[in-house]
Formats: sequence, C-alpha cells, structure tokens
Amino acid sequence: MLTAIRDDNANLIGFTSVLRDATERRDTQEKLVEAREQLAMAQKMEAIGKLTGGIAHDFNNLLMIIGGNAQMFKRLLDPKLPRAIEAIQTAAKRGESLTRQLLTFSRRQHLSPTVVDLNASIRNIRPMIESSLRGNIVYKEKLSPTLWPVKVDLAELELAIVNIAVNARDAMPNGGVFMVSAANVTANKDVDQNRQSADFVAVEFSDSGTGIPPDLLSKIFDPFFTTKDVGKGSGLGLSQVYGFAHQAGGTVRAESKVGLGTAITIYLPAYAGSQVDAPETSKREARRSQRPMVLVVDDSAEVAEVTSALFEQLGYETICRDSAEAALSLLGDGAKIDLVFSDIVMPGTIDGVGLASEVRSLYPHLPVVLTTGYSDAAQAAPPNLPILRKPFGTDALRSFMQDMADGRLAMIVR
Repeated sequence: MLTAIRDDNANLIGFTSVLRDATERRDTQEKLVEAREQLAMAQKMEAIGKLTGGIAHDFNNLLMIIGGNAQMFKRLLDPKLPRAIEAIQTAAKRGESLTRQLLTFSRRQHLSPTVVDLNASIRNIRPMIESSLRGNIVYKEKLSPTLWPVKVDLAELELAIVNIAVNARDAMPNGGVFMVSAANVTANKDVDQNRQSADFVAVEFSDSGTGIPPDLLSKIFDPFFTTKDVGKGSGLGLSQVYGFAHQAGGTVRAESKVGLGTAITIYLPAYAGSQVDAPETSKREARRSQRPMVLVVDDSAEVAEVTSALFEQLGYETICRDSAEAALSLLGDGAKIDLVFSDIVMPGTIDGVGLASEVRSLYPHLPVVLTTGYSDAAQAAPPNLPILRKPFGTDALRSFMQDMADGRLAMIVR
C-alpha cells in the first residue's frame, strides 16, 4: 500500500510504503496444519489399534477351540476319512496369522524379545524369504559384518520380513531384484521423535518393481489398505511391519518412485547391554511315579477343556479351575500340583499375572506359565515369567515345555 507524503504547503514530495514479511506467519500456519493432521492420524490409529486388539483377543480363543479339537479328532479317527479336519486346521492357522498381524499393528501382541544378531537371523531365514518370492526374482544381501545387536521378538521380525517380501514379489510381476541390506546408523529426530539422536540398525528392503504413486505412499502402513485385487491380500501385511517396528522401539520409513521400485527401511534401536544367557533351571526333585499334575486356570470351559486335552496327550494329568481365586483355594487345600498354567485375562479381582505373583510368594518352587492371545496386562508380567501365545497346538506346547525343562525358558524360582 502506497501513502503520499506532502510538505507543509500540501505539495507532493514522495510516497512511502510499509512492507511486512509474512513468511514466519505462513510457516507457523503450515506447521499448525501439519501438527493437526498428525494428531488426527495418531488418534485414528490408536482407535483402530484398540478395536483390532479386542477383536483379535476374542478370535484367538475361538481358534484355540477349533484347532485343539481338530487335533484331537485327527488322532482319534482314520486319517483317510476326516479331510474336513485338515481344512479346519488350515483355516485355524490362517486365522492365527491374521490375528498376529492385527495384534502387532495394534501393539497389543505380547512379545518375547531376545538379543538378536541380525546377520545370523537374516541368513537363517533366507530360505523362507526366497520361498516367498518367485523364480524370476533375484534375492541379494548386503549386510555389514559389524552390525550392532538388537533386542526384538524374532518371530515378529521374521513375519515382518516375509510380509515385505510378499509385497515386493507382487510389485514385480515380470521379475526383478529384491535386496536386503543392513547397516549401523545414528539417526536424528526425523527418525526417532523422542530423542535428538540415537543408535539404530537400519534394515532396508528394496525392490525393482512398479513403485508406489506419491498419493498412495503415505497410506501403505494403514490397516486394511491395499491396492491388490479383492481376495489377493488383507491389507495387514505392512501394518504388521509398522506395529512391529514401533513396538520394538523403532520406526519404519518407505521411499518409492513409480517405475523404479520401492525401499522400506526398518530402524531398530541398537541394544546397549551385554548378552545375558537364560538362567539355568534349578534341579528338580525326583519325579513321582505318577504323571505330573498341571493346574489349568481359564474362565472359558471350552478353552480349559482343549488345553487339558493337549496336556494329557503329552502325558500330563490335569485339573481345571475357572478363576485365580479358585486356583489359590485348591493350592491352599494342599493339592499336589507340579505346574500352574493360567490364562491372563480372567474375571474377578485377580488376573493371571496376579495369580502368578501370589503363587510365587506362597509357593516359590511351583512353576507358573501364562498364556494369552492378547493382553495389556502381559506387559506387567515379570521378565522371568514364561508366556505361551494362543492359539497353540500339541507341537507348540511340547516344544514350550521342553524348553522349560532344558532351562531355555526362565522359571519363577527365586
């Protein structure tokens, strides 16, 4: 805006103009809009996370009943007759995979983190990665020999890698290259918002596929978002990757150019501590001639029945109670119990974690194992408390019990 300048006689002698720099105001407004969008996205993801976590918790109990009964039927009947049982077991396994993806995205999956050498882990699962690709896709690795160790749930890491490999395969219908590379990085706050800088191991998965348009790139980690045809994908693969990375204390980033391929990088915090071996199991007293007794605690009669049947197939005797209070009452009456196997989520004033705490206090030499498909309460469980994920079958239970016997899993013995 121009303003005329006149002398005392009203003669025009010039003009003046006042300019204001609006850059700072514009930048502030843009940052405010961006912050509001990020808040809205965070609130949406949190709401979806709570929903998926709750659904998966209930679904896991159903899968436990379906899968456990199918195993029992298969043992009892002529294997040539019940082909339907094979279909039931296959469906249960697919449901288990789906719920794991839901739980990891919602960050309500109970993880069992261990200190991992990523070089060894990636090489060990190379056959699994290659089997997820096609014969016209070349698999390559570029791993640093001096990678820092990380502390993650190995099963969830493997699932994340396979999910990325499957997406890369679908993006390369005519073949191409899938590269896995890993390196130590010191990331700034653009990677980790909670710290100015931190040590991470960056694991990058790149492909030479069709790439992702810019307007879709920001949506690829959203649950149920997929560009695949109906029935070709659940839209949960990359959301599981997102949930795994954040639950491990890191993050994930994606870069892509249409026609040139995509790179997805998972940043995992470097583990600063030293490797701690699992404590050796104390020598147990000589077993009585009768079979060991397991106290199964679950408020669902159907789940308790299936769990008992699986233990009995492995040579255990079982006795069931539907609450922590009833289990403690049984123990107080002097029942001879060799193992307490309890669900975490139960009605009443004491959940599974509380029951384990009571047993540890009152009967310090009695081992306790918890089981869950989903529970925030599992986060409060002591680190030396074994937890078996639902749903599980005979093989998983046998392996878990063998690991306990061999001392690879900590027991509640002070």
